[in-house]
Amino acid sequence: MKKKYLLLSTFSGLLLFAGWSTLPIGTLSLISFIPLLFIEYEQLKNKKLHSGRTIFKYSYLSFFIWNLLSTWWIYFATPFGAAAAVILNSLFYTVVFWIYHITRKHLGNRIGDIAFITYWIAFEYIYLNGEISWVWLILGNTFANTPQLVQWYEYTGTLGGSLWILLTNIFIFRTLECIISDNKCKTIKIKYFRIIASISLLFIPIIISLYIFKNYKEQGKTAEFVITQPNIDPYNDKFSGNISPYDQVLLSTETAKPLISDSTEYLIAPETAIPVGIWENQLEKNYYLKPFFELINTFPSLNIVTGATTYINYKNIKKTATARMIINNNDTIFYDAFNTAIHINNKGIETYHKSKLVIGVEMIPYPDKLGFLSSLSIDLGGTSGSLGTQKHRTVFTSFDGKVRPGVIICYESVYGEFVTEYIKKGANILFIITNDGWWDDTPGYKQHFSFSRLRAIETRRSIARSANTGISGFINQKGEVIKKTNWWKKTAIANSLYLNNKKTFYVKYGDYIGRMALFSTVLILIMLFVITIIKKQNKQ
Repeated sequence: MKKKYLLLSTFSGLLLFAGWSTLPIGTLSLISFIPLLFIEYEQLKNKKLHSGRTIFKYSYLSFFIWNLLSTWWIYFATPFGAAAAVILNSLFYTVVFWIYHITRKHLGNRIGDIAFITYWIAFEYIYLNGEISWVWLILGNTFANTPQLVQWYEYTGTLGGSLWILLTNIFIFRTLECIISDNKCKTIKIKYFRIIASISLLFIPIIISLYIFKNYKEQGKTAEFVITQPNIDPYNDKFSGNISPYDQVLLSTETAKPLISDSTEYLIAPETAIPVGIWENQLEKNYYLKPFFELINTFPSLNIVTGATTYINYKNIKKTATARMIINNNDTIFYDAFNTAIHINNKGIETYHKSKLVIGVEMIPYPDKLGFLSSLSIDLGGTSGSLGTQKHRTVFTSFDGKVRPGVIICYESVYGEFVTEYIKKGANILFIITNDGWWDDTPGYKQHFSFSRLRAIETRRSIARSANTGISGFINQKGEVIKKTNWWKKTAIANSLYLNNKKTFYVKYGDYIGRMALFSTVLILIMLFVITIIKKQNKQ
């Protein structure tokens, strides 16, 4: 029995990992929970005394394998962070599955199966919106390399993909149970109904998606864009001083300059293309912005977006929980540091501050209570500790008013509903600026790039993505990659993209699936609590 359970739980972990393997085999997730569900079924069927302990142990193994194989590459940035992410994330998913087992044990199959779906999606929804958040392994992300199969994400977002995966796994498992155990299906009609329902759940969403994919026509006018990929080693050069900050900016501008023309709307440089901190009240005169100003002097209608670390001085007032303190000439100064996107054209300079920060590197959760832990944050070069954020998204406008980009900084691109806020503010295209050099040549930067394809489908916005290294590229409104760069190569690319002003259903309503799941979860947990109390009282 132990050997069989080890094999089944390992198999579940491998099937779950398939969607993050960078191969187009994410559809294996549609059967990934079945081996684990079989263990849970056997434990409950045989009325094992310590079934909860057994389920916890073997489900943890499955989720540990999934997490380890999918995100081991975090090790290159931080061995401690990698261990914490794998161990804790596996534990969170295990608790969800264990509570499902307890629910089915007390409330039966029907409510139990509903609980499996709602608990999982509710957890993903909470994870997406909490300060403690590592949402790389949201189930719906598994189709990032096969966007033609999930064109309906414009209606559901990635939580719709999670729903599809969970629902299909449950239906197929119950169908197999029906076939294997004759007493589970009272009539032959029920057996055939379950088989047909399972096949339908597998293929109808794919058929609908392929139909949308084939018939979707890109919306809006076109504009021309240039992306620069300076390819500066983030460990040995970017923040070490081996290449001066000014020379790094020159690498971005000089690489891109041959591709820029009078018809180019935007030059897009990556996250922290300016690798030193600059004060926001001095941007117009900043020395490191000089190469960008010179480009605009040559091309007056050009717009530029670049990444930088910026500071805001609050003088002697601590305005935010993340504010830092320095003493200068006996004066106490409070300031915030930001991971910033800077927008430059002949009308002036604007900024947007990154708002979804990487836990343990750019933020300590709940800084008003845990701010004293900032000194323990992982320093990857540049600014570390809890950075400042802004509550609302900023949408920039080009010099001629034609292009309105929402600029997403690095990790923010993993959050679907978060990105829709740019569209609600009027963005007709999305830019993503990132580094992606922290993880060496591993699946990490490839996974990160592929998630951008899902954001394109959800919002029906073209995407221009500039990475310091990794994969820079252009993605159309269907999630197709039009053009991309190679890993670890200094280069620039140019292309035209469509500018869409229409809002998708998902943009309008966001993660409504998550909110419904959260509401259902609360109801089921209340029911579970009440039934458990009643059973205990009846035993007395």
